[in-house]
Amino acid sequence: MTFKALCLGLLCVLFAFYICVPVPGNIEEPWKVRALDAFIKTIDFVATCFENAGIMKYEEFVSIIFKLDHTDPLSDEHVTVIETAFADIPVRLYTPKRKSEMPRRAVIYIHGGAFCFGSFRSIYFFTSEQMSFDFLNRWTANKLDAVVVGLDYRLAPQHQFPAQFEDSFAAVKFFLQDEVLTKYGVDPTRICIAGDSFGGTLAAAVTQQVQNNLEIQHKIKLQALLYPSLQLIDSYLPAHRDNEYGLILTRKTGIKLISLYLTASETLSLAVLRNQHMPLESAHLFKFVNWSILLPKKYRKDYVYTEPVLGRCNHSLPAFMDIRASPLLANDSQLRNLPSTYILTCQYDLVRDDGFMYTSRLQNVGVQVTHDHLEDGIHGALSFMTSPLHLHLGLRIKDRYISWLDKNL
Repeated sequence: MTFKALCLGLLCVLFAFYICVPVPGNIEEPWKVRALDAFIKTIDFVATCFENAGIMKYEEFVSIIFKLDHTDPLSDEHVTVIETAFADIPVRLYTPKRKSEMPRRAVIYIHGGAFCFGSFRSIYFFTSEQMSFDFLNRWTANKLDAVVVGLDYRLAPQHQFPAQFEDSFAAVKFFLQDEVLTKYGVDPTRICIAGDSFGGTLAAAVTQQVQNNLEIQHKIKLQALLYPSLQLIDSYLPAHRDNEYGLILTRKTGIKLISLYLTASETLSLAVLRNQHMPLESAHLFKFVNWSILLPKKYRKDYVYTEPVLGRCNHSLPAFMDIRASPLLANDSQLRNLPSTYILTCQYDLVRDDGFMYTSRLQNVGVQVTHDHLEDGIHGALSFMTSPLHLHLGLRIKDRYISWLDKNL
């Protein structure tokens, strides 16, 4: 009992320490944001301590905290919800109950979770992450009278890159077949791929593959990327410096999770933290992520651009140079084939600059882009749309995303 009380006391002290950290003055609902940030950083701290002590792996502890139990797909008065599989990949399908005389538009949604967490088949303690995704997809189906596919994929570190991309691409390719679209009453000319955070990585990468694959007849009309992570080769962008110890997602935690996604090596994180993880043969790729050219001056601030040090890391990972992991590395000819795009970025976000740079590159090759930047935005806000702690910010992002879809899809 004394030991348990001591542990609880230490957790309370940690939480109290984090909740006292100031937040930017323009943040809406600052006390809610402080509480969420403190909770997440307390979990991160304890998970790191347990791993360093050899008790359990970082990701195992986080999974224990966040993952509770299986939830069944529940239909409601407006939407029928079922679970099925596309090319053996689990999906959750949301179909409006009201009759339609015409084929419906469709949205394929790929959830975030740093490739390590998140599933439409689990519920999550406190953040209600799955419930938020479920809420978003139900809302999309009902509001737009659209068929929504909630796509699941294998998770790291048990399944590392490119498993997440392969699952997502296989499911999308399956869905785009004539017989499947006909079965679900979908108009093949009105399909969108969307995703948030690292789900945005997958959405962007899959869209590139679909649009440039001559064997796939039906193409994507729109892509929607919500605070996406789009490159791994430069880990010291202005956003990384501005938000190194930022809200919800810190630079160290982001790099830890990316390392779990890419390799079993425990030394990679240190190389990425130093921005010394890229091999010599990657020098030609940095023009695609040169923030001194691609970022608006306001977000470059007074930072001085220097390319990462090359050839210092003993672990040469081809994944770092793969456009399936870093869609920003696609060349201009590949980008020209992309559909109209919605990109939403948040000011207080580690991956803010990725969305800005992708916007610039797409516009430079003639792709129509709508870019929404939220000066009071934080990473992961869509995960906080349901009780017990929902953020108005998450609901605002949802409304902007749905409004753009409604007008363009």
